[in-house]
Amino acid sequence: PHPIQACAAIFFALNLLIWTHQSSGAVPIGTLLAVMVMWFCISVPLTFLGAYLGYRQPVMEVPCRTNQIPREVPPQAWYLSEVPAMLIGGLLPFGAVFVELFFILSSIWQHRFYYMFGFLMVVFLVFLLTCAEICVVLCYLQICSEDYRWWWRSFLTGASSGLYLLAYGGYHYLARTHHAIDVISSVIYFGYLAIVCYSVSVCTGAVGFLACYFFVRFIYASVKID
Repeated sequence: PHPIQACAAIFFALNLLIWTHQSSGAVPIGTLLAVMVMWFCISVPLTFLGAYLGYRQPVMEVPCRTNQIPREVPPQAWYLSEVPAMLIGGLLPFGAVFVELFFILSSIWQHRFYYMFGFLMVVFLVFLLTCAEICVVLCYLQICSEDYRWWWRSFLTGASSGLYLLAYGGYHYLARTHHAIDVISSVIYFGYLAIVCYSVSVCTGAVGFLACYFFVRFIYASVKID
């Protein structure tokens, strides 16, 4: 299934689970229907409109001439292979926000007050900037090692921040909310945590890819070929 559909299915399953336990935290059925109507009446038409306008745009042109036959990629250093590069690329952005993440999770699940929203915006911008910078650095090292397959690598490098957020969310649940551990609480906690981490991964992956895309276009546009 589509990732958005998977997130919606997780949300409806969690809400149904809360309904079965007669909790006041369940989203009313009227609100769910209103969201579905907004999805089909606003989001779906805008999706087709964006596809139509994008199809009418001129084809993307590369800044220099490329070879039609892909050449063999030489052996890479261990830290430039896919999994180590992803883990390195997600660690630094996570290190920029993990302190603030503790206060956010505490305010959501432990009923504590959080009021530093201006500072949160600054931390979020630093998070995105760090993600873009580390993706560009790893993409540059990858190109220097004659590995031209940077498209999905740049996205996955940025998206790996969501894995660290998911791991830290699990640690926070076990370390800080051990008094509330039961089956229902665990399912609800990790269900919503998975949706949030997936959203963060898509956001940071897009930032990493766009940063690498413009960086590669810039450096290859500067290459002079006679």
